[in-house]
Amino acid sequence: MNEELFLTEEQTDALQEITNIAMGRAGAQLAQILNTFIKLSVPRINIIQSSSISHNIVHMIGAKSAATAIRQSFNGSLSGEAMVVYDQYGCRNLADLMGYDGVIDRTAERELLLDVGNVLVGACLNGVADLLGASLVFSAPTIMAENVEVDQLINIKQITWNYALLVEVHFTLEIRDFTCHLLTLMPEESILRLQLAIDAFMDKI
Repeated sequence: MNEELFLTEEQTDALQEITNIAMGRAGAQLAQILNTFIKLSVPRINIIQSSSISHNIVHMIGAKSAATAIRQSFNGSLSGEAMVVYDQYGCRNLADLMGYDGVIDRTAERELLLDVGNVLVGACLNGVADLLGASLVFSAPTIMAENVEVDQLINIKQITWNYALLVEVHFTLEIRDFTCHLLTLMPEESILRLQLAIDAFMDKI
């Protein structure tokens, strides 16, 4: 691996703190929507090879029986892909909290997952961008996989990069057995730009 892609310990600590702040904002927005307290994990940050992405995702979120995921790409000062991964019961718990009665149809289920994912991705990544003085443009969120094994979420053949920065944070609800994971992937060129932005951020402290 090109050593220039590695984050220093100071850069990693700074990115973890920046992500913590941004995730706090995202959690607060989700808590307001769901009217319940949101618990956040400590961000996990790794530089990975494209060939090991599925292994890393399974390691981070566990090999659950089935998962559904949305994706949202972003471009601008930084570029990459964001994924929100829900377990098979995620929609049921969200629907209950948001006042849906009875069984919801597939269209409503998808809209619910897309809406919640859009809130998390937008709040978190915009929070990171604001702190780093970056600007981002987001694509519309889409369903990337429904009820598949976690190691099948990503199609390796469609990946065009060799290495990427992978950041994972998960949210849990205080009053429900619910967890969703926000994964952010930034390819090589964004890692180098991110390093410069983090260094500029640290210089201001």
